[in-house]
Amino acid sequence: MRLFVALTLPDGIVARLNLMCSGIPGARWVEPSNMHITLRFIGEVDEPTAEEINYNLSHIEAPAFDLGLQGLDTFGQGYKAHALWVGVSLTRELAHLQNKVESAVTRTGQPPEGRKFTPHVTLARLTKPEAGRLQSFIEGNNLFKAGPFTVDQFTLFESQPGNGGPVYTALEDYTLT
Repeated sequence: MRLFVALTLPDGIVARLNLMCSGIPGARWVEPSNMHITLRFIGEVDEPTAEEINYNLSHIEAPAFDLGLQGLDTFGQGYKAHALWVGVSLTRELAHLQNKVESAVTRTGQPPEGRKFTPHVTLARLTKPEAGRLQSFIEGNNLFKAGPFTVDQFTLFESQPGNGGPVYTALEDYTLT
Protein backbone atom coordinates (compact mmCIF):
# COMPACT_ATOMS: atom_id res chain seq x y z
CA MET A 1 0.00 0.00 0.00
CA ARG A 2 1.26 3.48 -0.88
CA LEU A 3 0.00 5.90 1.81
CA PHE A 4 -0.05 9.58 2.70
CA VAL A 5 -1.82 11.78 5.26
CA ALA A 6 -3.54 14.95 4.06
CA LEU A 7 -6.12 17.64 4.56
CA THR A 8 -8.98 17.78 2.09
CA LEU A 9 -10.24 21.07 0.69
CA PRO A 10 -13.78 22.49 0.53
CA ASP A 11 -15.51 21.93 -2.83
CA GLY A 12 -15.77 25.67 -3.53
CA ILE A 13 -12.01 26.15 -3.14
CA VAL A 14 -11.27 23.11 -5.30
CA ALA A 15 -13.53 24.58 -8.00
CA ARG A 16 -11.66 27.90 -7.86
CA LEU A 17 -8.29 26.16 -8.06
CA ASN A 18 -9.47 24.05 -11.00
CA LEU A 19 -10.37 27.23 -12.94
CA MET A 20 -6.66 28.15 -12.94
CA CYS A 21 -5.56 24.79 -14.34
CA SER A 22 -4.72 25.63 -17.95
CA GLY A 23 -2.36 27.75 -19.99
CA ILE A 24 0.99 26.02 -19.47
CA PRO A 25 1.89 23.71 -22.35
CA GLY A 26 3.02 20.28 -21.17
CA ALA A 27 1.76 20.72 -17.61
CA ARG A 28 0.09 17.66 -16.11
CA TRP A 29 -2.73 19.28 -14.15
CA VAL A 30 -3.90 17.66 -10.93
CA GLU A 31 -7.44 16.31 -11.06
CA PRO A 32 -9.76 18.34 -8.80
CA SER A 33 -10.60 15.20 -6.79
CA ASN A 34 -6.86 14.81 -6.02
CA MET A 35 -6.25 18.35 -4.71
CA HIS A 36 -5.19 18.29 -1.05
CA ILE A 37 -2.62 19.53 1.47
CA THR A 38 -0.16 16.74 2.30
CA LEU A 39 0.77 16.50 5.97
CA ARG A 40 3.03 13.46 5.55
CA PHE A 41 3.92 11.25 2.61
CA ILE A 42 4.46 7.73 3.93
CA GLY A 43 5.09 5.60 0.85
CA GLU A 44 4.90 1.83 0.46
CA VAL A 45 3.99 -0.14 3.58
CA ASP A 46 2.56 -3.59 4.27
CA GLU A 47 -0.91 -4.18 5.74
CA PRO A 48 0.21 -4.61 9.41
CA THR A 49 2.21 -1.34 9.22
CA ALA A 50 -0.77 0.43 7.65
CA GLU A 51 -2.95 -0.77 10.53
CA GLU A 52 -0.40 0.48 13.07
CA ILE A 53 -0.22 3.87 11.32
CA ASN A 54 -4.01 4.06 11.36
CA TYR A 55 -4.05 3.21 15.08
CA ASN A 56 -1.47 5.88 15.91
CA LEU A 57 -3.22 8.53 13.80
CA SER A 58 -6.56 7.73 15.46
CA HIS A 59 -5.08 8.73 18.82
CA ILE A 60 -3.99 12.21 17.75
CA GLU A 61 -5.72 14.95 19.70
CA ALA A 62 -5.58 18.42 18.20
CA PRO A 63 -8.00 21.32 17.85
CA ALA A 64 -9.84 22.29 14.68
CA PHE A 65 -8.45 25.45 13.08
CA ASP A 66 -8.82 27.81 10.14
CA LEU A 67 -6.53 27.90 7.10
CA GLY A 68 -6.17 30.08 4.04
CA LEU A 69 -4.53 29.69 0.65
CA GLN A 70 -2.49 32.45 -0.96
CA GLY A 71 -0.11 32.95 -3.87
CA LEU A 72 1.58 30.62 -6.35
CA ASP A 73 5.09 29.26 -6.60
CA THR A 74 7.08 26.33 -7.95
CA PHE A 75 9.42 23.69 -6.67
CA GLY A 76 12.45 24.24 -8.87
CA GLN A 77 12.99 27.40 -10.90
CA GLY A 78 12.67 28.28 -14.59
CA TYR A 79 12.89 25.29 -16.93
CA LYS A 80 13.90 23.15 -13.92
CA ALA A 81 10.55 23.76 -12.21
CA HIS A 82 8.86 20.41 -11.56
CA ALA A 83 5.71 21.39 -9.64
CA LEU A 84 3.39 24.40 -9.61
CA TRP A 85 1.56 25.01 -6.34
CA VAL A 86 -0.67 27.33 -4.33
CA GLY A 87 0.65 28.31 -0.93
CA VAL A 88 -0.98 27.49 2.41
CA SER A 89 -0.60 29.68 5.48
CA LEU A 90 1.64 27.85 7.97
CA THR A 91 -0.30 28.55 11.14
CA ARG A 92 0.78 27.41 14.60
CA GLU A 93 -2.16 24.95 14.61
CA LEU A 94 -1.21 23.46 11.23
CA ALA A 95 2.42 23.03 12.34
CA HIS A 96 1.20 21.40 15.58
CA LEU A 97 -0.98 18.90 13.68
CA GLN A 98 1.76 18.13 11.17
CA ASN A 99 4.23 17.46 14.02
CA LYS A 100 1.77 15.07 15.66
CA VAL A 101 1.22 13.24 12.37
CA GLU A 102 4.98 12.99 11.82
CA SER A 103 5.43 11.55 15.31
CA ALA A 104 2.59 9.04 14.83
CA VAL A 105 4.11 7.81 11.56
CA THR A 106 7.70 7.56 12.80
CA ARG A 107 6.56 5.57 15.87
CA THR A 108 5.67 2.77 13.41
CA GLY A 109 9.30 2.55 12.32
CA GLN A 110 8.98 4.73 9.22
CA PRO A 111 11.96 7.02 8.59
CA PRO A 112 11.47 10.67 9.54
CA GLU A 113 10.55 13.08 6.76
CA GLY A 114 13.80 14.59 5.56
CA ARG A 115 12.32 17.68 3.95
CA LYS A 116 11.08 20.83 5.65
CA PHE A 117 7.27 20.99 5.80
CA THR A 118 6.08 23.41 3.10
CA PRO A 119 2.28 23.31 3.11
CA HIS A 120 0.87 23.67 -0.40
CA VAL A 121 -1.71 22.43 -2.89
CA THR A 122 -0.10 21.06 -6.04
CA LEU A 123 -1.79 22.32 -9.20
CA ALA A 124 0.47 20.73 -11.83
CA ARG A 125 3.50 18.57 -12.41
CA LEU A 126 5.92 20.16 -14.86
CA THR A 127 8.53 18.78 -17.23
CA LYS A 128 10.94 21.40 -18.61
CA PRO A 129 8.32 24.15 -18.83
CA GLU A 130 8.83 27.23 -20.98
CA ALA A 131 10.18 29.56 -18.27
CA GLY A 132 8.58 32.72 -19.69
CA ARG A 133 5.16 31.13 -19.98
CA LEU A 134 5.39 29.73 -16.45
CA GLN A 135 6.49 33.08 -15.02
CA SER A 136 3.61 34.84 -16.81
CA PHE A 137 1.17 32.30 -15.39
CA ILE A 138 2.47 32.83 -11.85
CA GLU A 139 2.40 36.63 -12.19
CA GLY A 140 -1.14 36.52 -13.61
CA ASN A 141 -2.45 34.35 -10.77
CA ASN A 142 -0.23 35.31 -7.83
CA LEU A 143 -2.94 37.38 -6.14
CA PHE A 144 -5.02 34.23 -5.66
CA LYS A 145 -6.48 33.96 -2.17
CA ALA A 146 -9.01 31.53 -0.74
CA GLY A 147 -10.41 31.01 2.71
CA PRO A 148 -10.22 31.01 5.52
CA PHE A 149 -11.87 27.60 5.82
CA THR A 150 -12.18 25.37 8.86
CA VAL A 151 -10.04 22.25 9.09
CA ASP A 152 -11.88 19.81 11.36
CA GLN A 153 -10.39 16.52 10.17
CA PHE A 154 -7.40 14.93 8.46
CA THR A 155 -7.35 11.80 6.32
CA LEU A 156 -5.20 8.73 5.61
CA PHE A 157 -5.14 8.11 1.85
CA GLU A 158 -3.98 5.28 -0.36
CA SER A 159 -2.49 6.21 -3.73
CA GLN A 160 -2.87 3.74 -6.58
CA PRO A 161 -1.51 4.20 -10.09
CA GLY A 162 -4.11 4.76 -12.80
CA ASN A 163 -4.14 5.35 -16.55
CA GLY A 164 -4.94 9.05 -16.17
CA GLY A 165 -2.74 9.57 -13.12
CA PRO A 166 -2.91 8.38 -9.53
CA VAL A 167 -6.20 7.51 -7.85
CA TYR A 168 -6.47 8.56 -4.21
CA THR A 169 -8.76 6.61 -1.90
CA ALA A 170 -9.60 7.88 1.58
CA LEU A 171 -9.02 5.02 4.03
CA GLU A 172 -9.82 6.80 7.30
CA ASP A 173 -10.85 10.26 8.50
CA TYR A 174 -9.70 11.55 11.90
CA THR A 175 -11.71 14.26 13.65
CA LEU A 176 -10.10 17.32 15.20
CA THR A 177 -11.79 18.62 18.33
